[in-house]
Amino acid sequence: MTDWIKSLFNQSKPVIAMAHVPALPGTPKYDEAGGIGLLIDTVKPDVEKLLAGGVDSIMFCNEDDRPYLLKAGIEQVAAMTRVVTECIPDGIPFGVDFLWDPCAALAIAHATGASFTREVFTGLYESDMGVWSPSPGETMRFRRNIGATDVRVFYNVVPEFASSMGTRSIAQRAESAIVSSLADAILVSGPMAGQEPPIQILQEVKQLLPDFPVFLNTGARVDNVAEFLQVADGVIVGSSLKEDGYTWNKVDPDRVRAFMQRVNQARKS
Repeated sequence: MTDWIKSLFNQSKPVIAMAHVPALPGTPKYDEAGGIGLLIDTVKPDVEKLLAGGVDSIMFCNEDDRPYLLKAGIEQVAAMTRVVTECIPDGIPFGVDFLWDPCAALAIAHATGASFTREVFTGLYESDMGVWSPSPGETMRFRRNIGATDVRVFYNVVPEFASSMGTRSIAQRAESAIVSSLADAILVSGPMAGQEPPIQILQEVKQLLPDFPVFLNTGARVDNVAEFLQVADGVIVGSSLKEDGYTWNKVDPDRVRAFMQRVNQARKS
């Protein structure tokens, strides 16, 4: 069931690099003076640097819409769609994430021609945003109703800024998300953006789901990516490719090159 990964990304164990969009209209950190033009002018150079560094895919995300909501505003959806459309990478697949509204992510992905989306689709959590209870049934019906069934859905089963309410293990929740909620891929995260999970958790998930795509979602760095790629079917990386490794800084071309060099070495081993 991992064959589609190589077909989509033209690479086994792909690297999906984050293009973090600054705060969107209507959110506390939005720069009214700079407007939508500033968002595009910030994201486009980051995308170009990531492409030049050889990543396999780009994923756009409204990372700086802090504090986050569980339902997007129409003004954010409209602005995000404009930014993604203006910054689509040439020659590689791209995805869309919207923190933390899976229907918004799917709508933007479908409108912009994205190949995949990442979100928290399942579970019940206590979180910085309050009690969090996404409805995969509603979301997957929405996906069907808008004609977006070709958009792959990457299920993050370990949300950042949150903890699961329940006794099931992460591996059990991952298996359940596949069976009950039609996930295309499983993502395993650390507790916050830029922080990795214990590799043992990825090993437990992959052991239970040996033939299903399982990605590292946060915390990939040049010093640990080779170890994680021994287990994971790919990685999503953002913070460690930025200047000083800080999530909201610009992409650092030297960090991208060093990271991809290490990845390519790991792929050959």
